[in-house]
Amino acid sequence: MPERLPAIALLATGGTIAGAQSEDAAHAYRAGAVPVGQLLAAVPGLERLARIQAEQVANVGSQNMTHAVWAELARRIEALCRDPAVDGIVVTHGTDTLEETAYFLSLVIRHDKPLVLVGAMRPATAPGADGPANLFHAVALAGNAAARGRGPLVVMNEDIHYAREVQKVACAGVNAFASPNRGRAGVMRGSAASFFSRNDTLHSTASAFSLQALEAAGWPRVDVVHAGVGLDGELVDFLAARSRGIVLAGVGDGNATDLALRALQRAAGAGVAVVRASRTGSGRVARNVEVDDDALGFIAAGELSPQKARILLMLGLSLTQDPAALQDFFDRY
Repeated sequence: MPERLPAIALLATGGTIAGAQSEDAAHAYRAGAVPVGQLLAAVPGLERLARIQAEQVANVGSQNMTHAVWAELARRIEALCRDPAVDGIVVTHGTDTLEETAYFLSLVIRHDKPLVLVGAMRPATAPGADGPANLFHAVALAGNAAARGRGPLVVMNEDIHYAREVQKVACAGVNAFASPNRGRAGVMRGSAASFFSRNDTLHSTASAFSLQALEAAGWPRVDVVHAGVGLDGELVDFLAARSRGIVLAGVGDGNATDLALRALQRAAGAGVAVVRASRTGSGRVARNVEVDDDALGFIAAGELSPQKARILLMLGLSLTQDPAALQDFFDRY
């Protein structure tokens, strides 16, 4: 036993990890039905890992996560990061948008204190619920000095992921998270963490973004257009009249029909920031490959998924509308 157990702040937001099954169907459940104290009580050995202070920040299924909850969560994390009595922070979260919250926090939390997000693929009342093991690993990781300075981390099914890399890649099953492009950050074995790599993109203390700038800019609206066979330009034209930015979830290398590309060119010409990403789930969308970004005024998303490109574009637009400067953000973050 260490002389002093680490002090961990746990912020609960609901999700499947706090879900309870319906009485009439074992596969159906209500997210956020189990209070945080009950979650902690279900984890054997947690009292030997850390001294935990827990609070309920929100109680939603993560499909209903909002910018308002993000703002409240970020402010609470900022305060805890400034508190010298807190060694690390754990956020429990639904899995559907866990990757988005993690990436958002990596860009607005300018501290190096360990921050770990965790969820579950099975509700708390299910046979073989994965939440207790995941939560055990999250608390252990948040109290580990090796997690400092890596930005928000995600722990699921014994795997550690960086916020920028992690994706939910399956709608069911405990092995639903992966980091397709650069691989896992590491693994948990019991309470011990083994890291494979260190993320080299900008985040946390190196981030140019802030919640304050985002709120001052009014959370610039950014929408995603999903490319497919027969996509015309009507949806793009509709969104261009209402949005500050549009992300194309493109086929292949961030591509789309000629009609859609022409509509996106019109949007870019009208001052709407247009980012090309890929719907494929992995790979890198580079500039001027298949699509002439220089001529059309587009931005290439690089390795970011459409949902993460939306977050970075929203934050980028809180600082600038210059396409070259926005492209620089996508190249570095």
